[in-house]
Amino acid sequence: MMPFSRSKRKFRISGEPRVLAIVPAYNEAGSLPTLIAVLKSRYPQYDVAVINDGSTDDTAEAVRRSGARLVSLPCNLGIGGAVQTGFRIARDEGYDVAVQVDGDGQHPADQVHLVVNALLETGSDIAIGSRFLSGDGYQSTLSRRMGISFFSRWLSAICHTRITDATSGFRAINRRAMELLANEYAEDYPEVEAVLVAHRAGLRICEVPVQMAARTTGSSSIGGLRSASYMVKVSLAILMAALRKRPAR
Repeated sequence: MMPFSRSKRKFRISGEPRVLAIVPAYNEAGSLPTLIAVLKSRYPQYDVAVINDGSTDDTAEAVRRSGARLVSLPCNLGIGGAVQTGFRIARDEGYDVAVQVDGDGQHPADQVHLVVNALLETGSDIAIGSRFLSGDGYQSTLSRRMGISFFSRWLSAICHTRITDATSGFRAINRRAMELLANEYAEDYPEVEAVLVAHRAGLRICEVPVQMAARTTGSSSIGGLRSASYMVKVSLAILMAALRKRPAR
């Protein structure tokens, strides 16, 4: 394991792991207050850091009013840059677990414990919340489901592990995964590529059933022509990552 950089590790009084809930947010002022309130109420033992990804609305002010930690990026880096910023904070400040919870309300805050518990109980390095294992809750549009199925089947074959929700960003990681993904994380639509990167580094990956919801505010960044662009870019990223020389473990 790589040494901690700029470590601010705090030692726990109890045996409970230190968990950081990372909330990447771009123009999510409408959904963040409720999300943060549920996180703080349901999981008072967790710390919450909102990564404000260059929002142009009142996202920063909404976070300040909520009492959560606000980290504002100087410009819009995209979901990859925002999440990686959170991973670096978790790594550098000595957290045991980092869990990503999107700021648009699609990842129900009251189900965060499901992915955290799956990570801890299975001994995995990454636990992914899958909306398709139980078949309940919001499962996106038909075209999205077809794309997710395509990537999930591809990753399952490459990783020799069943993956049903390859694009899910509702996931928890441990320190081993933090060390990897804090340094190596795709900038654009990173969820699929991160699974392959983790597999090639020898990390253990599991899925746990969750029920997701439709976004409460705003609109998706993937729509229309961007959907086709997404499929092409992620497919090329998987291909290049698969062909890349395997790193030393």
